[in-house]
This record gives sequence, structure tokens and C-alpha cells, in this order.
Amino acid sequence: MPASARPAGVVVTAEEMRRALRRMAHEILERNEGADGLVLLGVPTRGVPLAERLATALGEIEGAPTPVGSLDVTLYRDDYARTGPKPLGRTALPVALDGRVVVLVDDVLYTGRTIRAAMDAVIDNGRPAAIQLAVLVDRGHRELPIRADFVGKNLPTAPDEEVRVHVTECDGADEVVLA
Repeated sequence: MPASARPAGVVVTAEEMRRALRRMAHEILERNEGADGLVLLGVPTRGVPLAERLATALGEIEGAPTPVGSLDVTLYRDDYARTGPKPLGRTALPVALDGRVVVLVDDVLYTGRTIRAAMDAVIDNGRPAAIQLAVLVDRGHRELPIRADFVGKNLPTAPDEEVRVHVTECDGADEVVLA
């Protein structure tokens, strides 16, 4: 779809999201020489369905399932004093993490603080061989030295802009909107 035909504010359409996730699945397989030893962990909320979609794509390409789960980072966040208590989410580890390559999956990479919290949570749950990061959107403005290994779309933004990822599982539609 040409950019001029998109609804206002939409920067990634459903079809572009599907293609980006498929490309990211191929990149994950190439970097890791296959899916053996991989586990995908989505960071709630929208990282979980994105991780499930990546796992489906990996399974279609490789012909075997890739373990996928979720990783709640609430207790590892560094903004507790500012935001106050938040409800705990669910961590569901499909396999032991020791010796595996853990691919953290999130919707948007911004400051890097959520991913720092996710890495702490992973390490508290085992000793992986490596931790890699897959994000649908990298919008820049890092506060911590964190870089994504697999990116669906680099989207330079102003600090006052908001990037909203919508996924059918949570929002009823697939799109990325810049507000």
C-alpha cells in the first residue's frame, strides 16, 4: 500500500507487519544456524503475541516447533518509585533457559529500560547461552546501551511522539500508529 493510501498516522500496515515478522524469523534462523536451542520469550503485553507469531513462522520454515513463552518484568523495572505498584503479569517459561539462546521479543524499543529489566528476569531464571532481542519497531532515544538484534522497522521519532503497536490479539487490528 503506498504511503499516500494509508489511514492517517499509520506507519506500518498489517501486511507490512506480517512481512517484517517473516523476515525477522529468517534473520533469527540465519544468525543462529537454525532453531535448535532457541526459545522465544515475549514481553507483555504486545510482545507475547509477536513472539507467538515469530515462533509460528520459525516452525513453518524449520518444520519443527520453537518453544515460546512470556516474561513478566514488573518486579525488575526501575521506575517503581515514580509509577508505584503495578499488577504482576505472568511468566511462562516453556523450557529451562540454561544453555539456550533466548530471544526476547517486544513491540517497541525506546529507552532500553524494559529490555534491561527483561534481561535481569531471564538471568534470574537460568543461565542462557545468549540473549538476543527482536523488536517490531526501534524508535531510537536510548537511555541504556541496548541494541536490537532483529528489527522489523526503524522509525526515527521525536521524544514527544508516541508509537502505538496494535495487534489483533489485543487490539482487534494489526498496525503501527505514530501519534
